[in-house]
Amino acid sequence: MKKVPTLFIAALCAVVVCGSGCSINRLAVRAVAGMLSGGGGAGGDAFTSEDDPELVGDALPFAMKLYESLLAADPENADLLLATGRIFVMYANAYVQTPADMLEMSEVEKQAVMRARAKRLFLRAREYVLRGLELRRPGLRAALGAGKVDAALAALKKDDADYLYWASAAWMSAFSIDPFDMELLVTVQQPVALLAQVNAWDPAWGSGAVHDIFVSFYGSASADMGGSEARAREEFARSLELSKGAKAGPYLALATAVSVKNQDAKEFRDLVGRALAIDVDAFPSNRLENVLAQRRARWLLEHIGDFFLSEGGDE
Repeated sequence: MKKVPTLFIAALCAVVVCGSGCSINRLAVRAVAGMLSGGGGAGGDAFTSEDDPELVGDALPFAMKLYESLLAADPENADLLLATGRIFVMYANAYVQTPADMLEMSEVEKQAVMRARAKRLFLRAREYVLRGLELRRPGLRAALGAGKVDAALAALKKDDADYLYWASAAWMSAFSIDPFDMELLVTVQQPVALLAQVNAWDPAWGSGAVHDIFVSFYGSASADMGGSEARAREEFARSLELSKGAKAGPYLALATAVSVKNQDAKEFRDLVGRALAIDVDAFPSNRLENVLAQRRARWLLEHIGDFFLSEGGDE
């Protein structure tokens, strides 16, 4: 029988104990927040190495509200703001948007509700991360709000990379759900620029995580927004190189963004098959990500007729 990560039990106990005196002691809050927001480590591995997506899905809402409770007591904790935004992105993507995309066509109303919820969660995540970044680099949000992206980038430093990545991931995910939202449409080049800055600092950041997003963006965006199949394929090749083939996601990104657009069912099947061929246990730190990606890959194959008008080219 699987257990709830002990990290959360310890964190909850700390909050309860510290809160028993009418108000939570800020030092205690920061001690717990530091344990929760520490990037990789035991806390991150408790999620990312899990092979039971439902266990994580059940635990994440508790974690999200715990983080928000800690933030209420320590609202200027930049690291905790980042961690909160990161966990909201993870939940919105894996447990709201992706399940919505996998609903049957007959469930269009439910799908619309779920996608709207995912968008709200992504925007909430963006707000948390940008708040944290503003604490580190005062004036950044004003520069972005005025469209002065170059000035905003000039104020940033390499150790801001995590903030830039997660703010951009939330931002671009919200846009992918609702590309007709004018506020998101006119600002989408800002998160693209932030991700490009992360890549300029460290092309291998997150074992190719920036390139993973760019595969989808350049593969699906229109030409006037910078979309380019050639660029998407370049980003795909770079992602595979950096991840050493340890992630299933990039294969699905290229398949859904480029192969479908080209109506190339043969390539689509090949890419999805390569995603399914990954041994999830061979890469423990990516286990949850790969289990979820392979679940989606199987669904894509089962519903291939929804994406291709004709499959004459896959013989």
